Amino acid sequence: MPPSALLLVIDVQNDFLPGGALAVPRGDEVVAVINALAPHFANAIATQDWHPAGHVSFASAHAGRKPFETIALPYGPQVLWPDHCVQGTRGAALAAGLDLIRAQAIVRKGYHAHTDSYSAFPEADRKTPTGLASMLRERGITDVYCCGLATDFCVAWSALDAQAAGFATYVIEDACRAIDTGGSLAAARAQMAAAGVRLIASAEVLVR
Repeated sequence: MPPSALLLVIDVQNDFLPGGALAVPRGDEVVAVINALAPHFANAIATQDWHPAGHVSFASAHAGRKPFETIALPYGPQVLWPDHCVQGTRGAALAAGLDLIRAQAIVRKGYHAHTDSYSAFPEADRKTPTGLASMLRERGITDVYCCGLATDFCVAWSALDAQAAGFATYVIEDACRAIDTGGSLAAARAQMAAAGVRLIASAEVLVR
């Protein structure tokens, strides 16, 4: 891949793998695919959900509420999740088998107690930046290749925001897994395609 390309590895953390607090079905399968992709990129960055205890997105922070209910918060509707990716816990750690020795940075998101964060770019209030877009521009990155968990949530939000920020954006679909609830995967794929995000397979990267 050209030096202007980046592999963005999104939220491949223990709590999103089978057995984790908010497991994505077959989420562990992405690890081997990402490990095969990584040597083809001169640039790689990983993201981590990094919530403080009592985060506003946790159902446990709202009396009488249960995981997967939706409530209204100042920045809009918020799905309430089981406690997950709490700072410093094993669940928040990157998957042990993930080989990202060439990764140049880890972007932590969702660490503001009052705001959730799906995207690797702005947080859920759509105002608070993670700083990733500026970092990529300073490094001369023009193309962003997204992979990780989950396709229909953090991967899709990150890809849409990368495209909107002016980067040529790709989602490597077999290096992702989805939650796919209520048609969310089909909706995310349609939204990404409409925005100009290109949906590709890892084989298309490995031959470049």
